[in-house]
Amino acid sequence: MSRDNFTPSVNRADVWKGWERQPSVSERPIPYDVQLITLKLADALPQCTQRAISKEIRDYPQAQRALQRRQRLEEVLQQGEGCCLLRHPRMAAELIDALEQHNRKRYKLIAWCIMPNHAHVLLEPTYSMPRIVQAWKTATTRWMLLHKDELQLKTPGRMLWMRDYWDRYIPEPRDLAPTIQQIHNSPVTAGLCNQPDEWRWSSLPAKAH
Repeated sequence: MSRDNFTPSVNRADVWKGWERQPSVSERPIPYDVQLITLKLADALPQCTQRAISKEIRDYPQAQRALQRRQRLEEVLQQGEGCCLLRHPRMAAELIDALEQHNRKRYKLIAWCIMPNHAHVLLEPTYSMPRIVQAWKTATTRWMLLHKDELQLKTPGRMLWMRDYWDRYIPEPRDLAPTIQQIHNSPVTAGLCNQPDEWRWSSLPAKAH
């Protein structure tokens, strides 16, 4: 995925920087209902893979199955299954613009990272979370359908995203910084780069060349 020739349509200086930003007016402290959202492309987790994982964990105690399933699915995501449409710079750029479109209106962006077949977004919502996610999906799906022939995009069909999304609350202030670090380290964990700041498609400032 190229780090070059990308300019977001929204001023990236406006992206929420947490404690780094000095607000002009009093605001609620972070974290306040901070959530980590994971969006997945429609073909990122094939049904056969999901069935295989369900078979793998069936002997675990019932209380542990949900956690084990989630961990295994996250491992599969990191392997880059499916069309990996978010590798295309313009598709990744469109998702960034969708995330920033309602920043400071419906939510505050804290951190994000776009991977080839999924994306992690840490935010503080002030609006319905399902509607926030649906707005992201609608905008990017519409763009994909308009440009897939022009750009010869290898798409997963007319449905760009999986219907569901993963969410996790970050209730404790001490967990915020490690979560941000984990998000920015995602491409390193997946073997896509050596250092987080080498990855163009995250909220971490890119390494100067």
